[in-house]
Amino acid sequence: MSSTACVILAAGMGTRMNSDLPKVLHQIAGVPMLAHAMHAALSLDPARLVVVAGHGAEAVTKAAEDIMPLTQVVLQAEQNGTGHAVDQARDLLADFDGDVIVLYGDTPFIRPETLEAMQAARAKNDVVVLGFEAADPGRYGRLVMDGPSLERIVEFKDASVGERRITLCNSGVICASAATLFDLLSKVSNDNAAGEYYLTDIIGLARAAHLSAGVVTCDEAETMGINSRAELAVAEAAFQTRKRAEAMEDGVTLVAPDTVFFAQDTVIGRDSVIEPNVFFGPEVTVESGARIRAFSHLEGCHVSRGGLIGPFARLRPGAELSEDVHIGNFVEIKEARIDRGAKINHLTYIGDAEVGEDTNIGAGTITCNYDGVMKHRTRIGARAFIGSSTMLVAPVSIGDDAMTGSGSVITSDVEPGALAIGRARQVSKPGMARKLMEILKLKKARQAKEAD
Repeated sequence: MSSTACVILAAGMGTRMNSDLPKVLHQIAGVPMLAHAMHAALSLDPARLVVVAGHGAEAVTKAAEDIMPLTQVVLQAEQNGTGHAVDQARDLLADFDGDVIVLYGDTPFIRPETLEAMQAARAKNDVVVLGFEAADPGRYGRLVMDGPSLERIVEFKDASVGERRITLCNSGVICASAATLFDLLSKVSNDNAAGEYYLTDIIGLARAAHLSAGVVTCDEAETMGINSRAELAVAEAAFQTRKRAEAMEDGVTLVAPDTVFFAQDTVIGRDSVIEPNVFFGPEVTVESGARIRAFSHLEGCHVSRGGLIGPFARLRPGAELSEDVHIGNFVEIKEARIDRGAKINHLTYIGDAEVGEDTNIGAGTITCNYDGVMKHRTRIGARAFIGSSTMLVAPVSIGDDAMTGSGSVITSDVEPGALAIGRARQVSKPGMARKLMEILKLKKARQAKEAD
């Protein structure tokens, strides 16, 4: 574990999102943007991880603890600026003597390598700021340099005309020792145009105290902040572009890259092929040599080597597929283990189930797993053959090498090697169809005449 603590600011309301949901809980790549910032922090193996919550604190706290159970959450009851926000972590870090990196829950794309560079730069500077060269500096805070050292950070509202010409801008990410950080924060005032306590003011205070300040730079794309739905969409597009490029570089074939959507944690092995219009939700792993066919939706599942999925398949959480499994069109799998070589090719729902190796599930089969109150499991052995339109009413077990007749409703266990048929006996009545049709036509004519 490192001697670094991370403080993530996540208290803002996000007024421009026009939402009841706290800004940092809006999703990018299937997870809250807060999760992206937390995962970047976790890459450092921090000794402490503190999230500063405010608006929607209960929801933010739950999300943070779900992402990382040992996260400490502190409340910023009133939002009085970034300096005030960081200062809320003072008591939680009172006994911590390492470095602190301040991150932002609405700035999701800071790379672990960038944070590592800041850690390295801290060895030579009392305070380190992450900066970037902005294509359009706009309303960003400016980094005012004194040779190789950072002299101060000036917010756009307070910047002079000359300072606004500076293109080296502030990301807001800062690294300093805990002692230095909180000592400087105690001296920050709100004597500025916004009446807020700026975290950035600690640079001027540090230089006045003869402390050194340095800058680490990164690509502007890393510092993208999200303040509106439009910016959220831009961030999603940026993430997907980067993730697609990484997948192809790792040996994955994307037939139509722009139509494939990944989650933040999607893992796909080399020599897999992803056809057009495939969507990956969170917690999906696809091993090497699999093929995910068009218009399939996967979340919370594992596809082993040689799997063939889709088209139009849905794998839901808990779907565990062994090697060389075939899942075909309009098949849904949930909370089920499918063993090696099994085939489920058409119009089928398999939920809360186990399917043995080399078993074939016929079209239209359903595991009836829910009784309205509780879920029940279906167990199908190896090399079984389940006839089309079989209803397997759980809890029920089908033995190895067993068969069910098409259209059966199976409510009792089937022993290995047995054939089970559970359907009504067919009755044929010669000529009855014509007679029935004549009766119906006469009835219809009579109703039409009465209506006139």
